[in-house]
Amino acid sequence: MVLQSNPASSGEPCHDQVVALDHIFFSYERKDVISDLSLRILQRDFVGVVGSNGAGKTTLLKMIVGLIKPVQGEVKLFNEPISTFRDWDRIGYVPQKNSFNPLFPATVKEVVLSGLYGRKKLFRRMGKNDYRKCEEALDAMGIRNLQDRKIGQLSGGQQQRVFLARALVNNPDLLILDEPTVGIDAETQESFFHMIRHMHQHHHITFIMVTHDLDMLESYLGNEPVHSSGKIQFYIKHTHSPENCAETDLTHTLTDLREPVELG
Repeated sequence: MVLQSNPASSGEPCHDQVVALDHIFFSYERKDVISDLSLRILQRDFVGVVGSNGAGKTTLLKMIVGLIKPVQGEVKLFNEPISTFRDWDRIGYVPQKNSFNPLFPATVKEVVLSGLYGRKKLFRRMGKNDYRKCEEALDAMGIRNLQDRKIGQLSGGQQQRVFLARALVNNPDLLILDEPTVGIDAETQESFFHMIRHMHQHHHITFIMVTHDLDMLESYLGNEPVHSSGKIQFYIKHTHSPENCAETDLTHTLTDLREPVELG
């Protein structure tokens, strides 16, 4: 089983393990949000995270990307404790849309380029290779024509493509999405899900996605959650698809999977 309620009992480390949470507890103002959560997420898993408001879904994602620490328990990324993990460019993260300040004075290109800084490269200069990666990510999301627009001037769907391009610019091994389709029209949602299904099926990438879209979730991940903890449920699909893309660069064919974004 990919997700285990008691993974520590196996005793054997998994070399394809991407995320490990062991007996995680977290609370806000003495109110328990996550209690004794243990799970394993392996390479090329797609994990859909579902739960009511306040269940701890966003808290869980923030712990995985190191933004907050559990009160108790251990988080490991790629078999390394998060306290010593440094390869943050292996992880792409798209937070909730409502965490973004629409008045932030940055262009689309600047936002996507910021995904290349990482925690180790905050003050380094950008080189030709960095700008090439940025252009490829912009092309993959169909937003090259928006690169000079201020991010706050875009529609919800356009902004989400920008944030996804930012998350993809380093060609991550793990992509974490927190309600990525909130505020996006149905047609754009369908295009988005088509794109990430392709990414999961044909690239060596692991997904963790919080969503309220149960229809989409169940159509791809199945009707029943594999695991639950408190008010959070986990749906799971693992792929060993032999139809991997010949190219290792994640953005190379995504341009074939989307329509250009119109100015509006």
